[in-house]
Amino acid sequence: MEAAVPTVLASNIWEYLDRLVAASRLVIDRPRGSHHPRYPNIIYPVDYGYLEGTTTVDGGGVDVWAGSLPNKSLTALVLTVDLHKRDVEIKLLLGCTEAEHQDNIEFHNDGLMRAAIILR
Repeated sequence: MEAAVPTVLASNIWEYLDRLVAASRLVIDRPRGSHHPRYPNIIYPVDYGYLEGTTTVDGGGVDVWAGSLPNKSLTALVLTVDLHKRDVEIKLLLGCTEAEHQDNIEFHNDGLMRAAIILR
């Protein structure tokens, strides 16, 4: 794993993301342990879904990884670059433990995809 790079975020970005999460229903469409619909060798290490009523550039909802902590507050962001799809995305991690953060970053740093995590 590469050394952490200091990040500078707008002082209230976490507040705005918290407001977005609080105003949206979490939909889990790929539970922990399930296989990707098109790539059966990909297994989701943490519940994966989206925030209903939100949008992103690809037309879907904001992507979310929901961990095992009972409180589904925002714990981190994952920034991904996918050379296969030729896109960049931001994914929210809600209620994730340190181990789930690690599982998530390992999941995204495979094949033609790379990712960085920004911890709250």
